[in-house]
Parts: sequence; structure tokens; C-alpha cells
Amino acid sequence: MNRTLIVSQFVKHIQNLINLKTVADDNFSNNRVIVNSVLNKPGLALTGYFKDFNWDNLQLLSATEISFINDQYAANKTRDIKKLCEFNIPAFIIQGRKKIDPRFVQECISRKIPVYRTPKSFQKVYGEIIEYLEDFFAPYTQIHGSLVDVYGTGLLIMGRSSIGKSEIALDLVERGHRLVADDVVTIQKKDENVLVGKSGGGYTPFMEIRGLGILNVKEIFGTRAIRMQKRVELVIQLEDWKKEVEYERLGLDDDSIKILGVELPRIKLPIFPGKNITVIAETIALNHHLKVYGYNAASEFNKLLLKKMKKRDRLTKYLDKDYE
Repeated sequence: MNRTLIVSQFVKHIQNLINLKTVADDNFSNNRVIVNSVLNKPGLALTGYFKDFNWDNLQLLSATEISFINDQYAANKTRDIKKLCEFNIPAFIIQGRKKIDPRFVQECISRKIPVYRTPKSFQKVYGEIIEYLEDFFAPYTQIHGSLVDVYGTGLLIMGRSSIGKSEIALDLVERGHRLVADDVVTIQKKDENVLVGKSGGGYTPFMEIRGLGILNVKEIFGTRAIRMQKRVELVIQLEDWKKEVEYERLGLDDDSIKILGVELPRIKLPIFPGKNITVIAETIALNHHLKVYGYNAASEFNKLLLKKMKKRDRLTKYLDKDYE
């Protein structure tokens, strides 16, 4: 899903982090948008070299660019600067306390380009802006399911409508675990192999139980019962029990599902009356912890079986034809 960020919204969220002040913005920022997470320094563009110029990015002006702009205005060589401002640039951010020629600001005003200033260091400004933009523009999707923090593991419970996802999530919360999202889970790709989930509608404390209605988990169980977001580490796929289907018995064959290109382990869990899915979900989370720390119960069990079979085979060969 492609997203755009209005400059005024960006300023609202970032201004306290880097002490961002307005130099020129007569509501220009409401009509300017940011389309990606790149922060550009327009060094070569200021000299008139516009090939591969990333004009649709936020433009950061630090001491070097400011000095060059001031020198160009002093020498009355402003053709390239004026041409630069003809691009539909989202905004200029001036970094540091070095003064910039006011004629540059007037040029931006005439082109309706907002200009801001921050006194913070280059590293601070660059780091905070990139972190915010990467978070905002991170690829995301929405999935029908419930996300619960179980023993520190983010379990995404999926399955057909009315199969019991919310009921299992509620039971887990009652046993001391934490609800992240119910019904609609928004998942963002934060890094190459990291997915983070949160409530799709922004109503984290609420969940729907068929026959009962809407519940406020926070009010019933307290603030300990919810959290705003959690890394998605494991998928539990609830399925109706079918006698003709051969389900995994040992756990040697790992199943997985791809979400936003990230492969997550998946447990297909057949359900039927009397089966305690909540306890199984807790055990799945704990077993996942062991795998993360390098212990795989299924593999260890298989090794033990192979060792016993090899020992028995060795004894059988030794005693072959021995009728004593």
C-alpha cells in the first residue's frame, strides 16, 4: 500500500524531537507531501547539476549548503538556486544556527515551499527524521485475526470467521497474557525480518465476543492486559478438525507463512469440542522460546529414536545365528 505524508503532519510529530521552528510556512505545508523515507542533501543541485536530483524528498541544508547559498547570493549568481526552487520540493529544513540569506527564504515563499530550522546537531536531526519516516513508510498490511503477547512471544491467531480466535485471545488474557489487537491486525515490516503488529482500528482495548458483544479488556482486566504493539513471531492457524486430514504428529516438518515477504513459523491447529486450545497456545509460545535458544524437542526425540534403533540393530546383528 502506497502512503503519502502531508508535511504539516510530519512537522507536528517531529517538531518536539528536534526543536523544529517555522521560518516560512503560510499554510504551504498543508499542500506539500512526502512520498518516501529519504532525507536528501541538495549539494550538487545547488550548483546546477540536476541529473538524478531527488526533488520529491525532504531537503536538508546544513552548514556547507548554507555557506554556498550565501556566497551565491553575495555574488549575484542565483540562477541555479531559483531553478532548484522550481521543483515541487516538500520542504527545506535548515540545520544548525548558521544564518541563511533572507533572499533564499523569500524565493521559497514565492514558490510556496515551507522552510523550517532546527538548532540540533546533524546526527540528531538526521537520525530522528529518518527513524520517523522509515516507521511511517514501512510496508504494512492488515490481517483478520487476533494478536496476543504470550510469555513475551507475539502469537498471531488466524482462522476462518467465527472459529473462535477472539475467545482464545480472551482466555489467554484471563490467564495473565496481553492483548495487542483483535479482529483486524495491522502489521508493519520494520526490518528485513521483523514484523510488528498493532490494532488496525486504533481501539486496542476492545474486542468482540459473539453472543456477548463488545468488551473493554483494559477496564475488565486492567492495563496489564493490553499492550500497544508487539513483534509477530509465530502464527497459529486454527482449522476445523477433519478425520481424513493427516496432521503433524512429531513437529519435524516445519510449516511457514509469508507476510510482507517475511517467513514466519506456522502451527496448524485442528480444533474440536473439549480441546484446550489456550494451554496449547501457551505451550507453543514456550516451545518457540526453546527453539530460539537452540533446543528443538522434535529433533531431540528423533535423535533418541535413531540412537535406540541403531543400538538395537547392532545387537541384532551381533546375536544373529547365535542360538547358544
